[in-house]
Amino acid sequence: MSRCKEKNFYCTGYEFILFAFLRAFMSSCVRGRFLVAEKIMSNQKRRLAFVQLDVFTAVPLEGNQLAVFPDARGLNDAEMQALAREMNLSETTFIIPRDEATERERGVRVRIFTTTEELPFAGHPTLGTALVLRGNSGAPTVNLDLNVGKIPVQFTMRDGLPFGEMTQREPQFGQKHSREDVARAAGISAADIAGDVPIQTVSTGNAFAMVSIKSLAALQKLAPTWSVMNEYLSRTDAKFFYFVSRETMNPAAKLQARMIFYGGEDPATGSAAGPCAAWAVQYGVIRPEEQALIEQGVEMKRKSSIYVTAGKERDQIVNIRVGGNAVEVVRGEIFF
Repeated sequence: MSRCKEKNFYCTGYEFILFAFLRAFMSSCVRGRFLVAEKIMSNQKRRLAFVQLDVFTAVPLEGNQLAVFPDARGLNDAEMQALAREMNLSETTFIIPRDEATERERGVRVRIFTTTEELPFAGHPTLGTALVLRGNSGAPTVNLDLNVGKIPVQFTMRDGLPFGEMTQREPQFGQKHSREDVARAAGISAADIAGDVPIQTVSTGNAFAMVSIKSLAALQKLAPTWSVMNEYLSRTDAKFFYFVSRETMNPAAKLQARMIFYGGEDPATGSAAGPCAAWAVQYGVIRPEEQALIEQGVEMKRKSSIYVTAGKERDQIVNIRVGGNAVEVVRGEIFF
């Protein structure tokens, strides 16, 4: 009989040999796992840092999610699309640093991807990416060079947090839509759509048909089918609907909104909020230069606070501004 010193018990010679074998086997398994992990890591050709934020909120785990790759130099289109698909968020942005002179003149080059396509412009990716670029510098302005052109984002401090406000392109007012057609496309009654303001396509980079829903209850029960909506939208100048109610859960909010698209529901849509501000000023829903709060994502439990302002000069809607907060929630690396 032998004494197993490590465990302080006695065992037969056979048991001692078995114990020693098992200990050696387990040790080799652990070493093997590390070797496999090292081999897997060594097979990866690239590693890229990324940051994930919640945008249009000051509260982590609310707002709209965004992944940002701060240095995407050397990535081709297919790789950017694949990385956006891997992140599996509504949008992912890629910052492509350039020389200082070019960035001063044209802005920092940024590309925006969904899981399926590149976008010319999107609101919460613009705000979130500008916040990442600003960092702790305290810079009052960050200029982004997007596919739609140069978009400036101005920063101030509110309640101890940076508040970013982008200036979007001048609005383009397009087609007016019939309540009956939109009701059929959205799977609701025409009686649920307000009749005192038109349903109209407006764009500051992406074209949205603004649909005013009569009541908060009607807005909350919306459950449209994307394929049906898209069948209608494909025959118009709008790419998406933006549903808004002037009745809101938060008394401080001017509008409560929802945006349903091919990826599901969007908790915050800055590229729709800008056109919405233009539409709202045009038809007297908000006053010129009034900063109005749009709340979105409430039904998804990802409440977003989007602040919008639009001016009016000589009967033209101008100077569209969309602002809010963003908070960093994840920082890491991806290997591929």
